[in-house]
Amino acid sequence: MMDQNKTPLLDAIGEFIHTKPAYFRIPGHRLQKGISSRWTDKVGEEIFAYDVTETPYTDDLHQAEGAIREAQQLLGELYHTDRSFFLVNGSTCGNEAMILAGALEGQEIMIARNAHKSAMMGLIMSGARPVYVSPKVLGEWGIQGGITPEDVERCFKKHPGCRALFMVSPSYYGITSDLKAIAQVCHEHGAMLLVDEAHGGHVYFHEALPQGAIEQGADMCVQSMHKVTGALTQSSVLHVHSSLVDMDRVTSALHIVQSTSPNYLLMTSLDCARYELAMHGREMMQQALALASYAREQINRIAGFACMGTEVVGQAGIAGLDTTRLVITAKKLGLTGFDLEECLFQKYTVNMELADYENVLAIVTYANTREEIDRLISACRSISQELLSDTCVINRNWKKTHNQEIPCQPQQVMTPRRAYFAQTQRIPWEQAVGRIAGEMAAPYPPGIPILYAGERITQEVWEYLERFRQDGRHMHGIEDGQITVMKEVSDE
Repeated sequence: MMDQNKTPLLDAIGEFIHTKPAYFRIPGHRLQKGISSRWTDKVGEEIFAYDVTETPYTDDLHQAEGAIREAQQLLGELYHTDRSFFLVNGSTCGNEAMILAGALEGQEIMIARNAHKSAMMGLIMSGARPVYVSPKVLGEWGIQGGITPEDVERCFKKHPGCRALFMVSPSYYGITSDLKAIAQVCHEHGAMLLVDEAHGGHVYFHEALPQGAIEQGADMCVQSMHKVTGALTQSSVLHVHSSLVDMDRVTSALHIVQSTSPNYLLMTSLDCARYELAMHGREMMQQALALASYAREQINRIAGFACMGTEVVGQAGIAGLDTTRLVITAKKLGLTGFDLEECLFQKYTVNMELADYENVLAIVTYANTREEIDRLISACRSISQELLSDTCVINRNWKKTHNQEIPCQPQQVMTPRRAYFAQTQRIPWEQAVGRIAGEMAAPYPPGIPILYAGERITQEVWEYLERFRQDGRHMHGIEDGQITVMKEVSDE
């Protein structure tokens, strides 16, 4: 047993600073002295001294032998893994590394259709051939539910050569799939289960939360520690817990996708976030759960409002729900999620994580306060009262037609890798139907591609994405009314 009370990287950097070195290494700001006073006048100086590089005290992420190695070992022991890695390029690079390690060029890999766009980046790099499995749809809330073991089994029967399944659990909305049963299906077919657990690094620390991916038999998973713990933005981790995983391929993949100048502030934040979870994890999660429960109860009492709860478990492939996520709708009052998000911020300075056509999402953590929760509740109550009054001036744009199902998967004409390296051109979006996409198209957030590179653009897909475009929603892939497609002979 290791001593989880330790913070080896934080302490190593502190020891190095204490030597007061004549510093001639990168970075150029020289342990805080060169940071712009415009910044330090606002935030102070001391933290910048921890922005160091590979000094004799501070180890090397890409060949860890000292403080970083010990910090990663502490992380692995906490999560009961075979090996755990710090990620300084976010969960994006972890997802890419899992796919690179999961399937070679030309081999098939099963990809959940609600995967983050980083999965496509991994496919481009690996050259693996994707086959897709789709989550169920929770129609009442207009969001995607879980992936079922039965659908995974059916996909393996059609594609017995699949080397791995890459899927998301929990989703952005806190929805989890039955990973234990899915892991069993994967392992019966000699395949690995790779889980994008970006939104679930905290679920291991309280019995009222769904079980984590590693606990349920996943072979690898990635967690965005910055999303739900005290780590800095872009700080993530990769866990391995399986004899099926080629560890050399994982480390080789991480060398490709991680920066050769890893940020020591990010890694130190991971070291300290792990310490807090080890020492106070259950207490932290209890705080978040209590705040979220209070908010959900109060919001569900407001006329025209609803907040999703555990009543959805058992529906649409949903095995569990992270109840620290507040999925809130006011569609009964005529508001889209986008309307509600805008109103909450513009009138009440309540800032939500994301919106869709039906809902807004609030992520509640241990660091939120009762005062912030009360502000959210009060804002929802005020909006309800105004909308039910005779003097309402809030725009109401929600219609039943907004509950549009995600379109059927388009035909895959070529792999994402082949599409990426093919000759392409930009064409007007209005002319895109029937063409082969040269890039993905994804409303953002949550960054789930509706269209992958190498797929033929159908009328159904076009209409679905056009609705987002016409409504001015943020989207990756369609820019200035144009999209990248494969060149055709007639284009020459």
